[in-house]
Amino acid sequence: MVSDPIRKIVIVGGGSAGWMTAAALANAIGRNSEITLIESEEIGTVGVGEATIPPVKYFNQRLGIDEQTFLRETSGTFKLGIEFINWTRKDHAYFHPFGQYGAEFDQLPFYQYWMREHLAGDPTDINEYSMAWAAARAGKFQHPAQDKRLIQSTFDYAYHFDAVEYARFLRRYSEARGVNRQEGKVVSVKQNGETGDIETVTLEDGRSFGADLFIDCTGFFGLLIEKTLETGYEDWSKWLPVDRAVAAPCKTPDGPLLPYTKSTAKEAGWQWRIPLQHRVGNGYVYCSACLDADSAERELLSTLEGDPLTDPRHLRFTTGRRRKFWNRNCVAIGLSAGFMEPLESTSLHLIQYAIMRLLALFPDRSMDPLLAEEYNALTETEYERIRDFLVLHYVATERDDTEMWRYCANMEIPERLAYKMDQFRRHGIISSHDHELFSNPSWIAVYIGQNIIPERAPAMTALRPDVPVKERLSQIRSAMADAVTAMPEHRAYLENYCASAAQ
Repeated sequence: MVSDPIRKIVIVGGGSAGWMTAAALANAIGRNSEITLIESEEIGTVGVGEATIPPVKYFNQRLGIDEQTFLRETSGTFKLGIEFINWTRKDHAYFHPFGQYGAEFDQLPFYQYWMREHLAGDPTDINEYSMAWAAARAGKFQHPAQDKRLIQSTFDYAYHFDAVEYARFLRRYSEARGVNRQEGKVVSVKQNGETGDIETVTLEDGRSFGADLFIDCTGFFGLLIEKTLETGYEDWSKWLPVDRAVAAPCKTPDGPLLPYTKSTAKEAGWQWRIPLQHRVGNGYVYCSACLDADSAERELLSTLEGDPLTDPRHLRFTTGRRRKFWNRNCVAIGLSAGFMEPLESTSLHLIQYAIMRLLALFPDRSMDPLLAEEYNALTETEYERIRDFLVLHYVATERDDTEMWRYCANMEIPERLAYKMDQFRRHGIISSHDHELFSNPSWIAVYIGQNIIPERAPAMTALRPDVPVKERLSQIRSAMADAVTAMPEHRAYLENYCASAAQ
């Protein structure tokens, strides 16, 4: 059978989701299909997704985007991980690093030997074996070494950047490759009377646009996937109770430019701090059942390190996902597909992987539902695994000082997460799937950081008494200290590598 290829694609909605989708489609299929993106300046975008995780690098690389140009255009900085403050208990902090802990020196994983020594009385914190944290706390950065024998090769990095500028950057990229942008607000959607597929969308000025495939990037509103196709939504707020946010950027303070995100637990949620070259992004994510909007705004503004650059912006959301991400001839990407609260900076990652999954399962005009079934199954699994990792941060708390934290500490959690926590508590074993976004070091960071300490180290560590563990641990700490001393300051590295004109 000869395939009947997609001839027209319409993306409804811009922002990061719309323009990332447009850029990836234009790069993959060129001008062989007509790609139209419809967005309205009147509607605007959320535009606060400024922190990312390491896989975003591969999205840009796939598009052939030069890192220096991208960072310069978006006032970007480097990110080595996230510091979590007051999550375990007040006046306590830990770090979720990008990259591994220590360096492997035997058949068993490094963390298992650290665990054996820790349970035997060695007080050295596991953060002391993270190259990412060693650089982050010193306010330093350089690209990881390519030589895997060096300790400088053991960390990874992501970015902080201006999400609005990133969308503009990708718009220029997309339009240069044939994407047709249309300004306007969609006011009606026509479906096929027999199949229910979307046939056209019509703008306020009467223009209509038809397509074989529609991509819904309309954010929380879900114009196509929900308002038109009535797909349904699975609410996860019983596990992730924060449902509001207030955001306000401020001037960059004097002093070191930190190469990491800060997440500080508050009375009814948590506050982010994201340093860019030209400003600092700030926001308070909170539970509206425990705190009102005015109080959240006052709390946020009282903690800013510099003068606010805009009026505070309030957002509402419900953490969860659509019951289908691909329904008929419509694929939802970005906030229209679901919302994972921004605790671990997964928003742009979910957009990225939705796009890559769509390209891998790209349909022809027959729109075989088997492709949609696979897409939905893979995406559902991804969302649930990320959800469970986020829930871990909330349930693994010793705080009982406010209503929200008492609820979180005692809530019933997803069965798979409970199983994972039991494995770690009893045997120091990390139960994870090969394709999970958050791999072993991430789970270790939160488990240990939030004081989930195993009853025993994995049994195999007791059967290798001749491995010189103490000596190797000391050598790793020494190598890290020397490596950090030689690193440049983060701000100096940026100024030399990708200084932004927006500073």
